[in-house]
Amino acid sequence: MPLAFCGSENRSAAYRVDQGVLNNGCFVDALNVVPHVFLLFITFPILFIGWGSQSSKVHIHHSTWLHFPGHNLRWILTFMLLFVLVCEIAEGILSDGVTESRHLHLYMPAGMAFMAAVTSVVYYHNIETSNFPKLLIALLVYWTLAFITKTIKFVKFYDHSISFSQLRFCLTGLLVILYGMLLLVEVNVIMVRRYIFFKSPREVKPPEDLQDLGVRFLQPFVNLLSKGTYWWMNAFIKTAHKKPIDLRAIGKLPIAMRALTNYQRLCEAFDTQAQKDSQSTQGARAIWQALCHAFGRRLVLSSTFRILADLLGFAGPLCIFGIVDHLGKENRVFQPKTQFLGVYFVSSQEFLANAYVLAVLLFLALLLQRTFLQASYYVAIETGINLRGAIQTKIYNKIMHLSTSNLSMGEMTAAQICNLVAIDTNQLMWFFFLCPNLWAMPVQIIVGVILLYYILGVSALIGAAVIILLAPVQYFVATKLSQAQRSTLEYSNERLKQTNEMLRGIKLLKLYAWENIFCTRVEMTRRKEMTSLRAFAVYTSISSESTRPAPCTAPLKVVNRKHPAREDCRGFSAPLQRLAPSADGDADSCCVQIIGGFFTWTPDGIPTLSNITIRIPRGQLTMIVGQVGCGKSSLLLATLGEMQKISGAVFWNSPEAVSFLPCCSPERETVADSDVRKRGPVAYASQKPWLLNATVEENITFESPFNKQRYKMVIEACSLQPDIDILPHGDQTQIGERGINLSGGQRQRISVARALYQHTNVVFLDDPFSALDVHLSDHLMQAGILELLQDDKRTVVLVTHKLQYLPHADWIIAMKDGTIQREGTLKDFQRSECQLFEHWKTLMNRQDQELEKETVVERKATEPPQGLPRAMSSRDGLLQDEEEEEEEAAESEEEDNLSSVLHQRAKIPWRACAKYLSSAGILLLSLLVFSQLLKHMVLVAIDYWLAKWTDSALTLSPAARNCSLSQECSLDQTVYAMVFTVLCSLGIVLCLVTSVTVEWTGLKVAKSLHRSLLNRIILAPMRFFETTPLGSILNRFSADCNTIDQHIPSTLECLSRSTLLCVSALAVISYVTPVFLVALLPLAVVCYFIQKYFRVASRDLQQLDDTTQLPLLSHFAETVEGLTTIRAFRYEARFQQKLLEYTDSNNIASLFLTAANRWLEVRMEYIGACVVLIAAVTSISNSLHRELSAGLVGLGLTYALMVSNYLNWMVRNLADMEIQLGAVKRIHGLLKTEAESYKGLLAPSLIPKNWPDQGKIQIQNLSVRYDSSLKPVLKHVNALISPGQKIGICGRTGSGKSSFSLAFFRMVDTFEGRIIIDGIDIAKLPLHTLRSRLSIILQDPVLFSGTIRFNLDPEKKCSDSTLWEALEIAQLKLVVKALPGGLDAIITEGGENFSQGQRQLFCLARAFVRKTSIFIMDEATASIDMATENILQKVVMTAFADRTVVTIAHRVHTILSADLVIVLKRGAILEFDKPEKLLSRKDSVFASFVRADK
Repeated sequence: MPLAFCGSENRSAAYRVDQGVLNNGCFVDALNVVPHVFLLFITFPILFIGWGSQSSKVHIHHSTWLHFPGHNLRWILTFMLLFVLVCEIAEGILSDGVTESRHLHLYMPAGMAFMAAVTSVVYYHNIETSNFPKLLIALLVYWTLAFITKTIKFVKFYDHSISFSQLRFCLTGLLVILYGMLLLVEVNVIMVRRYIFFKSPREVKPPEDLQDLGVRFLQPFVNLLSKGTYWWMNAFIKTAHKKPIDLRAIGKLPIAMRALTNYQRLCEAFDTQAQKDSQSTQGARAIWQALCHAFGRRLVLSSTFRILADLLGFAGPLCIFGIVDHLGKENRVFQPKTQFLGVYFVSSQEFLANAYVLAVLLFLALLLQRTFLQASYYVAIETGINLRGAIQTKIYNKIMHLSTSNLSMGEMTAAQICNLVAIDTNQLMWFFFLCPNLWAMPVQIIVGVILLYYILGVSALIGAAVIILLAPVQYFVATKLSQAQRSTLEYSNERLKQTNEMLRGIKLLKLYAWENIFCTRVEMTRRKEMTSLRAFAVYTSISSESTRPAPCTAPLKVVNRKHPAREDCRGFSAPLQRLAPSADGDADSCCVQIIGGFFTWTPDGIPTLSNITIRIPRGQLTMIVGQVGCGKSSLLLATLGEMQKISGAVFWNSPEAVSFLPCCSPERETVADSDVRKRGPVAYASQKPWLLNATVEENITFESPFNKQRYKMVIEACSLQPDIDILPHGDQTQIGERGINLSGGQRQRISVARALYQHTNVVFLDDPFSALDVHLSDHLMQAGILELLQDDKRTVVLVTHKLQYLPHADWIIAMKDGTIQREGTLKDFQRSECQLFEHWKTLMNRQDQELEKETVVERKATEPPQGLPRAMSSRDGLLQDEEEEEEEAAESEEEDNLSSVLHQRAKIPWRACAKYLSSAGILLLSLLVFSQLLKHMVLVAIDYWLAKWTDSALTLSPAARNCSLSQECSLDQTVYAMVFTVLCSLGIVLCLVTSVTVEWTGLKVAKSLHRSLLNRIILAPMRFFETTPLGSILNRFSADCNTIDQHIPSTLECLSRSTLLCVSALAVISYVTPVFLVALLPLAVVCYFIQKYFRVASRDLQQLDDTTQLPLLSHFAETVEGLTTIRAFRYEARFQQKLLEYTDSNNIASLFLTAANRWLEVRMEYIGACVVLIAAVTSISNSLHRELSAGLVGLGLTYALMVSNYLNWMVRNLADMEIQLGAVKRIHGLLKTEAESYKGLLAPSLIPKNWPDQGKIQIQNLSVRYDSSLKPVLKHVNALISPGQKIGICGRTGSGKSSFSLAFFRMVDTFEGRIIIDGIDIAKLPLHTLRSRLSIILQDPVLFSGTIRFNLDPEKKCSDSTLWEALEIAQLKLVVKALPGGLDAIITEGGENFSQGQRQLFCLARAFVRKTSIFIMDEATASIDMATENILQKVVMTAFADRTVVTIAHRVHTILSADLVIVLKRGAILEFDKPEKLLSRKDSVFASFVRADK
């Protein structure tokens, strides 16, 4: 066929110019080419030169990226222009298809315009990134010329009576509008930036974010095309494949996305709401309104994108309907009828009736629909992440103002707060992600029903009616799902709480042989959880589209708590008027004064402290003394403002400024708040040491500037140098969670060292000597408190039970039963409280009336303390050294073999997958595979049968199609309908069977793995718990079990479904058009590389998301535990700043993960669109050549439409499964832990039932160690203990005292020698029997949440009278009787509703209940006052006169009445004799201990 620009037909009107040149259509089209040629010639050299010199700069320094005015509008108009030009090209080709020769002028100008439009946007992008606007003059000229030429063409069309019924006229009009608008955008850039026609151009700097090269998340700053396709992520994804992603790789968050920015936005929303209506600032509704005000706009944008995507989604079915309809017609050849200016014109209806045009439109609609859909997802998740950061900051700010009573009384636990942060804020984030569905779904349903009605008529309304009728069923199922999930969460929380307590008290459980009791307790809760999970699985299977409800308002309910004294507030008005101290001089000399104070822990509770009137003198040492539970610690906390004040006044004479994060919802300030805010920072060391998960140095300096000289002085004063020397990295050793790798004494001394190091005027020390032996206590008192603090003239308040230090006190406050017994100097007490003074003297075993300070002098004569840390610490040190060496070796190997490591990262963990599936069993596994395959075969058969049915209807003649009365036709329809019904019914049954099988498989595996894990962990040796962080073990039971319970089954089901659907779709398309297989190969290669790169990046980002969440949760947990310390130090602002850093780190990882997911999905969707286009074109070509029926074309295209979704989900689920299988891998790693050898050599029948009945102990050449790789902690120990003897064991820290006691229970490795109790070698006994027949009280008190009865007797063996007797012995009978419920009174988590001393007394009572003949006390009275301790010692000596008692003591005077004393040194017995004999010897080490303890 001849080819010419204007055609080559004889007498063609295209060459006639008799009516003027501009009236010649071909000339006008030629004129339209001029602007495009101009732009291409002008811009190509600039682009090539610019790219050569600037591209490297642009990629490295994105600080030059600057959007010109109208940036987004320009991109949108350009996309619209490109679409219209494609339509113009298609229209030209279609119009020219029936002529004798080719008329290039019908589509060549449009093709040139398309090239020019693409060049214009590339050119603009390069000018924008190089910030050189003067070059935009070329675009200004181009848009002007294009507008003029296209306007001429439009006017000439109008002159020749060409109307809107002709598509070319409409397209020309649209192009005039688009070129005009682009010209206006260009003029606007000139007016704003003034780069030409103005003397002084306006200088504009890039955003602050882009000037910071640390910001690598560029989604907000890139152009619209890059935003829509996530093109900027390409370089990041490639880099991830070469090098693992870390926090440095992902950089910092843009300012607009940082937690502080979003928090301030949320606060402004609360403020705006409060100004509108002060009544509605409380409750869930107010929270929702504030959230919508702060983040609603982005949500509306996301919803708009979603609705546009959903509406474009209908283009697919409509185009397929049009294609099938076109191919079903008998006359398929297109014949345009209208002719103007010598060429044919096509109407819109004729244009849209062409199958090839519909295929291209389908392709473009798919591209646009998928882009809008991913944009909607991204905006929604980004908004959710920003909201999560704001909420977390808001919750943290609230925690900083929570009353201590909320935490101590169990109203708000650390676990609940962590749940708020870890779970509920994420639920809220995902709710915002799913929010657009709320209004997108109704739009989909309504538009779908309308279209179906248009195509099918009344039949569509029947389908709609079915949907409406099923709505109540769906609602019922959704309600049941909600209830099942809620109960699952409750049981899961309860199980985790029990597991947490079990792991924290594992040492006690093993020593008391209670592992099985607590294991059964956890198993019972797990069974309830599994029942809920089964119900959830059933309803999930029934529901075709289950929705998981999220407790969205839960995270913020805490923000509006009414009870706490401290409220989340910005600032307050002037302090309320109050009484000032009477005399000015008194005020100057007084640091703190309380007048008539009544304090309580609960707002409506009985006052814990009554009628408190005290003064704490400035620059002096004040000591607070009294019995256990009398309110000493409470007094300190009341002074710090941590208790609810009922009445009275607290005066601080040290006002200093305090800064907090800006917050909102100002509320009325209580007097207590006003008083507390007037005080400056107080260095506070709590009774229960609180440590950060940081280095030793960071714990001591505690955010203060490092002063080397002072640091050394503090280390020396707290005797920490020997401990630091033995740690693997010295003072740079990381302290584990809650100081797990340190002994109790070390934790206590680091806590005190922190208080000593700070440059505060006031220091509060709450019983700092409780976990220290006598030498360490004396040294700390002398070098730390008396020298370091007193020499600096700092105000020191010391709570202590060590009355021997009273002579050092400048001021003494004696407490009794929550009131002040008396305050004054020691001489004041001697004069006015003779009885009390004499009582103190007796307790201290002193004859000297003046209580002279002999301690220091005599201590100097003794051997200097070794200061060795406990064996646990040294063992951990060695273990960490080994781990470090392994890590270093691994790092060096990684450097040598980077390629092999990267290869490992790219591999899928098939082994973990096999382990998971093998746990399900052969029967379930085979049923699972068989049901999945059969289900998808049936689904394909249904679609194929429909296609065949459609073909049979299309092949009928027009006269015979309406054949409802025809017997033959009716019979055919019946057969088709019956087969279709059978197949559909079978499909429904198989879908249900498959879903149930998958869920049941998951539950069976979950049940099996949890039981195995629990049984393995509970029987693991103590060494395992000492060397493995508790958080790590707990994570296996929480996060990993949750993954296996709920995530892996659904991911497995989705993965198998999407894979089989994808395979079946490609098989159907290939069956319909075998030519498609040729095009499939390159697409498959591209798809393979995309998923390969994505999986590596996705796994790294997912792990980074998880690892950045851990410090955030840890920070919340640390803050809750150390709230009083943080507030005492006035470090709220510093900790809030840390939180912002942790939140931003987590959010940037989440954002990159979201962007990576969108990057994958967009590419997979585009590949899917290409599959549709190829399938459509090949199918149409085959059909037009009479080789393919219209029904099969429709079938192929319907499957092609779904390929992109299947590909997407297949890769996403593969990546998710890869990450989730890590949970299985980690649990299987723990299952390899070797259990303790519980079986003994002796049969149970050979062990007497009442063994040991006498309590005779023979220790023969005993040597023990904690591990075969470590040094012995006891060496060749020999001793004979007669029945009923009372043995005292003493020695310095690290001498092996605790190891000695643990050897009786076989908690340590006895590699030499033996222990014989009542004639039986304990090594031959079953472990459970041995441990259940002995009793021990540990130094650290362990209480479990539950009743007092459960804590004393979890085995439920004892009567109430026995329990009351034990409580009476432990001096707790009166305390428990006063509680509501008595023995059934509740103990909160960790026993927080009792003082430290009372907790220790409960532990004593627990041991008394067992009534065994051998009783071991391991520093069990460390936190008890001396008076109570003396009573206890007498009771033990009398009540247990016939029992063997072994007492390990820090306070040596407590074992003076013992029958025998053992002095240990470095794991060997140094002295072993009666205390009287040892005291009589001048060179006795025991005698020196006694002298030092006085």
